[in-house]
Amino acid sequence: MIEKKNCISKSGHAQANGISIAYECFGPADGEAIILIAGTDMQLIDWPMELVEGLAKAGFLTIRYDNRDCGLSTKFANADDPTPYNLGDMAKDSVCLLDALEISKAHFLGVSMGGAIAQLAAIDCPERLLSLILLASDSGNPNLPFVAKPEAFAHIAPPKPNNMDDFLRNQIEIDYVLDSPGYPLDKSEIIARRTRSVQRDYDPAALQRQQAVVFSDRFVSTYRYDNLTKITAPTIIIHGLDDVLVPVEAAKDLAKRIPESKLFLIPGMNHNLPPALASEFIKLISENAGR
Repeated sequence: MIEKKNCISKSGHAQANGISIAYECFGPADGEAIILIAGTDMQLIDWPMELVEGLAKAGFLTIRYDNRDCGLSTKFANADDPTPYNLGDMAKDSVCLLDALEISKAHFLGVSMGGAIAQLAAIDCPERLLSLILLASDSGNPNLPFVAKPEAFAHIAPPKPNNMDDFLRNQIEIDYVLDSPGYPLDKSEIIARRTRSVQRDYDPAALQRQQAVVFSDRFVSTYRYDNLTKITAPTIIIHGLDDVLVPVEAAKDLAKRIPESKLFLIPGMNHNLPPALASEFIKLISENAGR
């Protein structure tokens, strides 16, 4: 049996839900756990350290991990089905990772696609959640626009097949579009972060599979949307007023659907996690944890 204290400043691979999940833990032995659930094509190294270390300093045992088909976790390159898993499987991954770490309950923080995964965990495994934090996430409402401002991405050319440099260029251009106007990152920092990420895991096919899973959740199944009213965990929704990807209306819809949730709209924030906002995020997370 693994003692929680052994997870402090620990990294490794856990066997969970039939796959291998790469993870890292930071924080105090006796702290309440918080699990960070990433968005599409977002690796564990892509979480701002200002947020990760800040949560640990605030007293949370902080867990970040690579979703399936991303980073150093199990890939599904040999699957016959173009969507060999769904967001429900990914929600189960997060819960099973906690099982592998011998953690019974945690605060669930999800960003973008990770927010949808966290919602499903809250719906299907309510007993495992201490609270729910949704960043730049949507409600799955089929009647709302899928993308807030599609014109913002119109100029970005798709990458050439089997060309890592072109793929990197494409991802950097997307990062420029998603950068927060009120909290801009230096372009050299954006390039360095994305380069590090692509060098750790270059797998365009895996990205396409994750995108297909997101499309399926939105356009094929309404399970998540239909069951948001069943969420009982104390919930906060944080969304940028300048988000060009997920409409602000989707965040407002989440707030309407999830009982007793609180909505925080951040001026100048786009569809990313500005390090400059880390302290504000941690304040809101800590306050919600105390509800």
